[in-house]
Amino acid sequence: MNEVADQVGTPVYVYSTATLRRHARVIAAAFDGMDCLIAYSVKANGNLAVLKTLASEGCGADVVSGGELKRALAAGIPAERIVFSGVGKTREEMALGLEHGIHQFNVESGAELLALSEVAAGLGKTAPVALRVNPDVAAGGHPNISTGKAGDKFGVPWTDAPGLYEQMKSLPGVKAVGVDVHIGSQIGELEPMRAAFEKTIGLVKTLRESGHDLTRIDLGGGLGIPYQASDNPAPPSDYAAMIHDVTKDLGLQVVLEPGRVIAGNAGVMVTEVLYHKPAPDRTFMIVDAGMNDLMRPALYQAHHDIVPVIEPAGDGNHVEYDIVGPICESTDKFAAKREMPAVEPGERIAFMSSGAYGAVLSSQYNARPLVAEVLVDGDQFAVVRRRPSFEQMIELEQMPDWLT
Repeated sequence: MNEVADQVGTPVYVYSTATLRRHARVIAAAFDGMDCLIAYSVKANGNLAVLKTLASEGCGADVVSGGELKRALAAGIPAERIVFSGVGKTREEMALGLEHGIHQFNVESGAELLALSEVAAGLGKTAPVALRVNPDVAAGGHPNISTGKAGDKFGVPWTDAPGLYEQMKSLPGVKAVGVDVHIGSQIGELEPMRAAFEKTIGLVKTLRESGHDLTRIDLGGGLGIPYQASDNPAPPSDYAAMIHDVTKDLGLQVVLEPGRVIAGNAGVMVTEVLYHKPAPDRTFMIVDAGMNDLMRPALYQAHHDIVPVIEPAGDGNHVEYDIVGPICESTDKFAAKREMPAVEPGERIAFMSSGAYGAVLSSQYNARPLVAEVLVDGDQFAVVRRRPSFEQMIELEQMPDWLT
C-alpha cells in the first residue's frame, strides 16, 4: 500500500480484486442449486472497475438511481439482471429502466405505482413490479440504517399492500411479479431477517390465493460484516440455509441485494499522518483524510479498525490517540482514545473494512478534491478514479455576466 500511496498520493482507497471475487463466489456458492439472482447493491461501491469485476462473476445489480443504472450497464451488467429500488424514482428514471428492459422495479408507494403505470403505458411497455412492503421489523447496526420499521420512509405500510396489489390488476403498463422486503443494513443476527421473510412469504401466499401470479421474492441485502474482532455476524452459509428453509417448495426466484458483504472488507482507505497535537487530556493525531473522504464515523459513529501501513517491529510502543481530519467540523473525528502502535508524522495508517459506503459517500467539502480510488490485481494496480485538480473541480461553475 505504501507503493500505491507513493505514486497516487493520500488519501486513497485501495480495493482488492481477489477479495471482491472471493466474496462474490462465497455468496454464489451458498445459494448454489437455488433459483437466485444476486443483484449487487451498487450504492455500496459504484466504481466502474468494481462493477466490472463483479459483472465478470455473474452478479446482477440493485440500483437506486438512473446514474447507478447507467453505471451498471456501462460495466457490462445485463439489463435483465438489474433491479431498480428507491423511494424517489423520477419518471425519466422509470423510462430509462423500461427502455433497457430491466428485471424489475421495486415500487415503494401507491403514488410511484401510478406514475410507473403512466410512464410504461405511454411507452407501450409493461413494467415488472415487486411492491416493497414494510414489515415493521427492527434491524440494523444503527438507527440510521434501519429500513423496516413502521416509521421508516421505505416500503408501503403492511396493511396497504393487499389493496395496492389488487389495484395493480386494473392498471395499464404494470404487472405484479413478486414482493420485495429489505429491513436494514449491517445485520449480524438472522432472527429479525427470518421474522421479516416469513411474514413476507405469508403475504405471497395470500396474494397467490387472490389470483396474483407471483414468481419472485426480493429479500434485499443487509448481512453484516466484521468491522472489529468482537463482531461475529452470521456467515453467508447460514444466511442461505435460512432463506432456503423459508422459501422452499414455493417455486419462487429469490432476488438478493448484497453490497457491504461483498465490498466492505475488500477495501481500505490509506491516509498520511500530518501532525500530533497534545491536549490536556488526549493526543490528537491529525491525518490528511477528512470526513468528506470517509463519512461513516460522522454519520453513524461507525467503527473502523485503524492500523499502521508498516507495522512496527516487535511489541512496539502503544499510544492512545484521537484520530481526526482537517475538516472544519467537530464531527471530523474517526476515533476517540484509540490505542494503537505509535505512528509518527509522515507515516501512513489504513482504515480497514472501508470498501463499502466509503468513496461513494465522499464529497468536495472544504474545496477538497474527491478521494482517489485504486484497484489492485495481484502485483499490478491501476487508478480507477483519479483525484481531480482544482481546475477540474471548478470547471462546472461559471460566473454570471454581471460579475465578469
